[in-house]
Amino acid sequence: MLDLFQLRCFVAVAEELHFGRAAVRLHMTQPPLSRQIQLLEHAIGARLLERTSRSVRLTPAGEVLYEEAAGLLRRAEQAADTARRTALGEVGRVVVGYTAVSGYALIPSLLAAANAAFPEIQIVLEEMVSSEQLRALEADALDLGFVRPSGPAAGLKYHRVAREPMLLAIPAPHALAKKTRIRQQDLADQPLIMYSRKEGQYFHDKIVALFPAQGSQPRYVHHIGQTHTIMALVRAGIGLAIVPASAQQLRFENVVFRPLWRGVAAEIYLAWREDARNPALRSIREFIVRELAAAKPAAGPPRRVG
Repeated sequence: MLDLFQLRCFVAVAEELHFGRAAVRLHMTQPPLSRQIQLLEHAIGARLLERTSRSVRLTPAGEVLYEEAAGLLRRAEQAADTARRTALGEVGRVVVGYTAVSGYALIPSLLAAANAAFPEIQIVLEEMVSSEQLRALEADALDLGFVRPSGPAAGLKYHRVAREPMLLAIPAPHALAKKTRIRQQDLADQPLIMYSRKEGQYFHDKIVALFPAQGSQPRYVHHIGQTHTIMALVRAGIGLAIVPASAQQLRFENVVFRPLWRGVAAEIYLAWREDARNPALRSIREFIVRELAAAKPAAGPPRRVG
């Protein structure tokens, strides 16, 4: 196996064509430099340099080795530099999960700003509901997730990045679309498209909490996991829906939004594994917290809602 130090000595001599100058360049004296060249020639089994009292020349074998050795040393230096920059979090790959609605506002700005700040970190996006993100984080299949909180999860850490009001989405032809103020009793026996408890537990629990056990209740006509599907059903006139304000970014025609009778907000948290070992993850996470958080951060696991 070739010795990198011997190759470095050989490349210096090949480029200087002078042992004295090559020795100065390598911060060593000529005798040990000559010895390293001899050892290299012995290892290869070929003469690499023709040396006289007046000149130094590469042999044909030396010319071939010089091209290969110079490239090898460059690649070795690049490998060391990449390893060092990977440890610093300047190079790498980060897999980021996000919910469909958050992708309309948070994710485009994240990509533009993060790509400019860290051009050598590849950000891979995975769209999935919050419950799937949390499972993927626990399985180490995601590095970061933009999730709706559903209670503390072992081994995960959270940082709040956004807070938004919940709104009532109404088909434009519906009588309630003419109202500017919605009361709880207005939804009595109205068809309400509900979030699935399995895929949308966070929103499911928030909506259920809006209606007391005794009193005016809507009729839950469908249980759906994704906000964009819920909005499509509202547009079709199948029912009303209570959704986060960011659903307006989906821009469904013939759907109007009204504030609820009681202020209720939805939050988005950035989540990651507490024992995460990816240095690039740390860089992107700190960048998001510093530059892109839409609201004052609130560190720590979120409360369970409902």
